[in-house]
Amino acid sequence: MNRLPAILTVGETDDAGRGRDCRLAVGTCGYSYTEWVDSGFYPPGTRTATMLPLYGRSFSVVELNYTWYQMARAEAIARMIDKAPPHLRFAAKLTRTITHERDQDWRDQLQQFRRGIAPLGNRLLAVLIQLPPDFERSPDNRRHLAVLLDGLQGLPVAVEFRHGSWAVDRVFAELQRRAVSLVTVDAPSLPGLFPPLDVVTNPQLLYVRLHGRNGAGWRSGNMQRKFDYDYSPAELRQWSDAILRPMATRAARGVVFFNNHVRAQAPRNARLLVEILGGAAA
Repeated sequence: MNRLPAILTVGETDDAGRGRDCRLAVGTCGYSYTEWVDSGFYPPGTRTATMLPLYGRSFSVVELNYTWYQMARAEAIARMIDKAPPHLRFAAKLTRTITHERDQDWRDQLQQFRRGIAPLGNRLLAVLIQLPPDFERSPDNRRHLAVLLDGLQGLPVAVEFRHGSWAVDRVFAELQRRAVSLVTVDAPSLPGLFPPLDVVTNPQLLYVRLHGRNGAGWRSGNMQRKFDYDYSPAELRQWSDAILRPMATRAARGVVFFNNHVRAQAPRNARLLVEILGGAAA
């Protein structure tokens, strides 16, 4: 695996000749996929326990997927940090029992999550609140989200909406007031989904997730089908020019995560984006 630059500087010059630079890091949603061994990203015979340091040879950021499936535990996070290279930074996805299932004790779980990710310390880039597709903008759901944001106060937070009803200026203004990052998504163009926008609500951190554009598999209920997509160079170049570069003029720092994990398409596309943005393999 070739090492890519840890941080890219993406910027533009305005009409007055002033430069605006964003320090941008590119990575993937998750890193522990056995199929990435068969697909060539990890060397043959790589075991799960050794994947994180190998991942860190190529990328400087990673989004933790497993914290969505199970509650973060401080001792497990601490062991993970011990294996991680020093330059690697993390985003942690909020657990599904809080965002999707909304169990009766989810408020207690929110505090448990905070304690669980505490060992990340200043290596935590953001807590990702990924909301489900049926989480429309209703009074009850607005209150639920407000309680979530209040409960995570003091931590860097990013919110990903899946329902298009949240794509309104009032929502963006409230996120900006709270210094919460709106997640920019790239996904299939399907009715009801949140659209791809170049809106920046937190000038300290832009947060992007690319899920792929597999419209046929998106609502199949099968994760392998849903995220089975390989971006072409032309697609990433067009998306970067239309969405990412304009956003970079309005944020000091940014992260881009690829979620199309099937057959190691995510790390391959992440490397490709780095090259498009001007990075070169070292």
